[in-house]
Amino acid sequence: MGKLMVRDLMTEDVIALGPEDNLAKLRDLLYERGIRHMPIIDGDGQLVGLVSQRDLLRNSLVDQVNVPAAVEQAVLERLQVRDVMTSGVVGVRPDLDIREAAQLMLEHQYGCLPVVDGEGRLVGILTESDFVRLLARGN
Repeated sequence: MGKLMVRDLMTEDVIALGPEDNLAKLRDLLYERGIRHMPIIDGDGQLVGLVSQRDLLRNSLVDQVNVPAAVEQAVLERLQVRDVMTSGVVGVRPDLDIREAAQLMLEHQYGCLPVVDGEGRLVGILTESDFVRLLARGN
């Protein structure tokens, strides 16, 4: 078998949101799907940002004393993803060597790498969990 590429390990069926979606929708998707990273795309599928579970927690009112759940829900429904997303996210190509991708993640302390085609459209995501699955398979 040849060397592994990002395409061999990435998740292709990526859930993504738009910058105009609200944080309540983001929160619900993260928890329902058990994921920690949400790529943000524009109407053409172009990667424009990324939101992590940590970003969402930073903008949560959970730690505030006596904030009713209904108040937090109302706030999250009013805030848009663009208010908390990280812009200028680096996307990698599917044909990148998996070792280079791992090095990028280690050097920059990324929990994931969005995978984009030559035009910058989101085609997948590579996460720390993908590497754990690879090791668990024994490859």
